[in-house]
Amino acid sequence: MAAHTLRGLWRPPLELLAARFSQRAAAGTEYRSAYSLDKLYPPRRDGDKEGTASAPEETQPGALDIPLARLTVSYCRSSGPGGQNVNKVNSKAEVRFHLASADWIPEATREKMASMHRNKINRAGELIVNSEESRYQMRNLAICLEKIRTMVTEATETPKVVSKETTQKLIERVEKMNRERLRQKKMHSSLKQSRKADFD
Repeated sequence: MAAHTLRGLWRPPLELLAARFSQRAAAGTEYRSAYSLDKLYPPRRDGDKEGTASAPEETQPGALDIPLARLTVSYCRSSGPGGQNVNKVNSKAEVRFHLASADWIPEATREKMASMHRNKINRAGELIVNSEESRYQMRNLAICLEKIRTMVTEATETPKVVSKETTQKLIERVEKMNRERLRQKKMHSSLKQSRKADFD
């Protein structure tokens, strides 16, 4: 009797949950983990902020939209944090793409990236980026994508032009430091000479 009563009390919450999930599915919303890629590394949306003051920021190289379909993503065992978890889960993320044919990066930027990151390009011409900082696959994948975006941003930046006045000041500062170094050296040498005993 008591079991029947408990069963009768337990059914309505399950039915309510099922109805709630069916309503959510009908509305088109689905559950996404906090570690899903679209939350860790949200894609750029071109039409989100049109006409606003922050719209020019979206055209900067830092807002580069990386096409995931053009990347080769693989996972393997990590040596990073996680304890026994690293022996069971492939959490290390490795992202690679052929740099020369990556038309979503400007050609001049690609050439600069090839010279800046020679040690990360294999013989097939693929740029390889990996991450094992986290124990979650999606977070490591998001870190890899952020590394690629940072590489593109660094290669896009133009070096600052130093003016003639600044160059002259730097030269004068170095010459002054050299003169002071030689003066200190002479003082130290004369001090050592004065300490020598004269046996004549």
